[in-house]
Amino acid sequence: MKSMVSLITAAVITSLSAPALAQKALSFTDVFDFKKSKHLTLSENGEFAALSATPYRGDPTGHLYQLSNNTLIAQIPNGTKPQFSKNGLWVGFTVKPDLLTTETASAKEKKKLKNQLVLINTQTQQQLRFDDVADFTLNDNGQWLAFRQDSPKDEKQTNQDDNKDTPVLSIDEEQTAAAQIKPDKKDKSFALKLVNLSTQTTHTVDSVFSYAFSPRNNGILVSQVSKNGDTNQIAYFELDEHLTQHALMTEPGIVATQIKWHPTTNHVAFYAGNYVNDDLRRRQHLLYLWQQETNQLTTIEQTENWFSGKTASLEWSEHGERLYFENRPNLAQKQPEKEYKTAEDLRDFDTIRAQKGLKVWHHKDEQIKTREQIQWDKENKNRHYQAVYHLNGQKVVQLSSPSLEDLSLHTEKEYLLAASSTPYLNKVMFDGFYADYYAIDTKNGQQRAIVKQSRTRPTLAPNGQFAAYFQDGDIQLKQLAKQSASNLTQNIDATFADDQHDYPTPVPGYGFAGWSADSSQVLAYGKYDIWAFDVKTQQGQRLTQGYKSNTRYRVINLDNNQVGFNPEQTLVLSAHNLNTKETAIATLNLQDKTLKTVLSGKKRFDVIKKAKSADTLLFTQQTYHQFPDLWQTDLTFNSSKKLTDLNPQQAQFAWGKTPELVQYKGFDGEDLQGVLIKPAGYKKGDKVPVVIYFYRYMSQRMYDFPAMELNHRPNFPMFTSNGYAVFLPDIRFELGHPGKSSTQTMINAAQKLIDIGVAHPDKIGLQGHSWAGYQSAFMITQTDMFKAVVSGAPVSNMTSAYSGIRLKSGLARQFQYETGQSRIGKSLFEGLDLYIENSPVFFADKVNTPILMMFGDKDDAVPWHEGVQYYLALRRAQKDVIFLQYEGEPHHLKQFPNQVDFSIRMMEYFDHHLKGKPAPTWMQQGEAYTPE
Repeated sequence: MKSMVSLITAAVITSLSAPALAQKALSFTDVFDFKKSKHLTLSENGEFAALSATPYRGDPTGHLYQLSNNTLIAQIPNGTKPQFSKNGLWVGFTVKPDLLTTETASAKEKKKLKNQLVLINTQTQQQLRFDDVADFTLNDNGQWLAFRQDSPKDEKQTNQDDNKDTPVLSIDEEQTAAAQIKPDKKDKSFALKLVNLSTQTTHTVDSVFSYAFSPRNNGILVSQVSKNGDTNQIAYFELDEHLTQHALMTEPGIVATQIKWHPTTNHVAFYAGNYVNDDLRRRQHLLYLWQQETNQLTTIEQTENWFSGKTASLEWSEHGERLYFENRPNLAQKQPEKEYKTAEDLRDFDTIRAQKGLKVWHHKDEQIKTREQIQWDKENKNRHYQAVYHLNGQKVVQLSSPSLEDLSLHTEKEYLLAASSTPYLNKVMFDGFYADYYAIDTKNGQQRAIVKQSRTRPTLAPNGQFAAYFQDGDIQLKQLAKQSASNLTQNIDATFADDQHDYPTPVPGYGFAGWSADSSQVLAYGKYDIWAFDVKTQQGQRLTQGYKSNTRYRVINLDNNQVGFNPEQTLVLSAHNLNTKETAIATLNLQDKTLKTVLSGKKRFDVIKKAKSADTLLFTQQTYHQFPDLWQTDLTFNSSKKLTDLNPQQAQFAWGKTPELVQYKGFDGEDLQGVLIKPAGYKKGDKVPVVIYFYRYMSQRMYDFPAMELNHRPNFPMFTSNGYAVFLPDIRFELGHPGKSSTQTMINAAQKLIDIGVAHPDKIGLQGHSWAGYQSAFMITQTDMFKAVVSGAPVSNMTSAYSGIRLKSGLARQFQYETGQSRIGKSLFEGLDLYIENSPVFFADKVNTPILMMFGDKDDAVPWHEGVQYYLALRRAQKDVIFLQYEGEPHHLKQFPNQVDFSIRMMEYFDHHLKGKPAPTWMQQGEAYTPE
């Protein structure tokens, strides 16, 4: 471990020394250039990594790394979304049009912009480029590329770049006298190009809608859809010299919506529907299984009176024993709409009323209309349920249904966890979310109840015989056959209930790590440690010793297909110290219970990804000064190497001082912490302007690299490199009195900054959004301690917000106050005095602090008129208030110009009030409405 320790030490020294040498203050345009890794992927053999290095504002660059020598071997301008062939021989990058082209194009021109594909041979670094690529895939052995070409030219024309000696297979699309069977509006078919990457020979298959390579043979299954539908077919093509074709189905209007090859045999499953039925919801898509060697095509029979629709998914288990598919009960026949067709229709009541626009809200409705409509549009309109086909037994088992609608699919497990929230659709509006949970046997669909009306999710043993869940302050173990539950933790001297929970609901637990593969143990989380509970003896064993050092251990899942932990397995853990906020990586050997810290230091470590078929791991290490570049290691963690260096320009900037933890008291005397980042060049004794950014718990961000973007929150280095200190405090709340308790906590925190000689008492500002926007808006009705406030999307009147609607989800907002974030704990009728007490609008006349409010007028979480109410009340009381209404924006700003605009105005606002800089015109006299 010597090399590891010295490597980490060197990294720490580098991260601390670079900012000290920097001179330049960060500007808004500097933020544009900071990159982050997107679409990170590892080849399955662990030999290569690919990603898109994407700046906040600018064009991405595709990166390909060779991990054996830690080398960047290729860079692709505008390269995104890399995909490796299964053997890692080739990687493809989608190349999008550059930002300038996109931003300067008209709406019509943007529709015509096409992507390119750059393919790289990882062994030779040979690059191939293809134009007008709609989508692509590589076969497993990396010999063949398939891509659909979204070409503006007539598809009937031969691609002049194709090898002239190979035949072009086309479908005759001449208009016929027969009625056309048109594809669905969004279904696009393009010429499919099949490229032999060894010989550079190209074949073309016209009018392809869907396609998939066989993993075992050089073949591809395609669904061809002609413009008039009369020559549609589903066919298999052998990837030989002549591209030999085998038609599976040839039928006017036929289309395959999913194609999934068996992982180890020459079977392929697909849904086939027919465009002749233009009712998308009711169109039946039969599930077929085709055996390539025997050319046998069979239909998998559905549950009686059930069918699969167009949106049904399809997935094999890893070894192909089970095929998971989706279906739904048959739908009632669609009734024809009444329309005005005759003179009599103009006077017919039924026809007239059929043209009405009406929604009836009834007190017996399970859901309010907004929720009902959103749920319909997003989930219920095309909702399907899970079923499974057992290949060996040729048997279909229905797993979920309208009465048990939610099933957590894990293709490798024989017993699955299912839930139904249907009985509580009304309750969710005011009391929060509940569900009934069940264990489902994939062999026969048998259901066994686990727990009813639960707010938290249980965990199910691999053998389906046991489940564990948190209830009444303890972990319960349930034996499902006997339907008997036992308390596992009542006699254990450890904390299993979340001691930071400050909501008016039952205290939840810390959750579960999983089960042993043989179902003999369940691994559960306490406040600090991982515990193993034996299902027979019901005795618990502490596997880590985090309680001794105030360290919280949690398992990092490196394999989503794993069913359970093996007794000889070594687990990879995160180890977060609750005192220092350092996050290390540790390993736990389940056989001998050896716990070993393998990555540590005054920073935060995160394991990001593991190669599927190798021990290669990618991890990051970060601090406020150290960007989380990628590092590589393996499961031994004996050595590591830095892989990426995405933001070397950071060394140019005065980033700020090393963050410090500051201790202070909460409203009730509880010990709390906050992260203080002093400005660059700070000298002891300096009293500087401070911007406090907060929400709830923030001290865990001690070692986080700041998000280099501009949005609804301050960009921390923008402030710390320009003379401000930034403070991130923890806040806890008193039930029923969230406003007063958070105010007192914030006063205590700010006073501590004054007492330690950092904050100038007349130069402290607050910035918060949403829940913190509410808090900041309320605090200034109670205290004049703060010089200026920037409040984003605040609730100002809890009496009006209580019966408002969250437009994104359609839910009534009542649950937020009775059991949720607003923490009132009572209905409006039971606690009217509390709703008034916690509403800043009623105390607007007490405000002496300038406030800048920001709202998007399409806010889908907080009604934006909550901001209007507070603005009007403050205006009426002749207070210093400015309201920024961003048009068409939701709860968080999404449009880049608005993000930049608000960030600049926020800085200007604080610069004036905390630094004394001249106020810009918009702050002095506003901006007049100037219509076009």
